[in-house]
Amino acid sequence: MLVLAADYGFTTGPYNGSSFSVFSRNPVMDTDRELAVVGGRGAFRMAQGIAKLHTHSIDATTGDAVVEYNVTLFHYE
Repeated sequence: MLVLAADYGFTTGPYNGSSFSVFSRNPVMDTDRELAVVGGRGAFRMAQGIAKLHTHSIDATTGDAVVEYNVTLFHYE
């Protein structure tokens, strides 16, 4: 079991300069999993929600993986 801490930032468009943060346990051996959106900054200040992850492929030798993120978040403007 691993823990994922990541900040996803926007560099263009209406959310330029804003980001949201994911922090949750990440059972990487599960093909489908759900992680918590725990906050953000800028337009995503006080965001909360979920990130649904789906692993399409993984190379056990190199550790490389193709993972799809589908994020739903709620934020206040």
